[in-house]
Amino acid sequence: MPITLLGAGNRMRVTSIHGNDAIRRHLCDLGFVEGAEVEVIADNGGSLIVGVHGTRLALNADLARRIFV
Repeated sequence: MPITLLGAGNRMRVTSIHGNDAIRRHLCDLGFVEGAEVEVIADNGGSLIVGVHGTRLALNADLARRIFV
C-alpha cells in the first residue's frame, strides 16, 4: 500500500518505489530504499512529513504516493 494510507504515528518498511528512473533515483537519494523503516510524522492533506534514517522530510502527495510499504 502507498505510504499515504498509513496515517500519522505509524511505522513500516519500504517494500517498493514506483515511478520512472529519475523519480526512483531521487527518492533513493533521500533514503527511501527497499527495507528502510519509515514513520509518518504528520499528514497535511496528502503531503506528508516522514521520518527516514533519523531525518524528517516533507513529501508532496505525488512523491508520497510512489512509496509503497
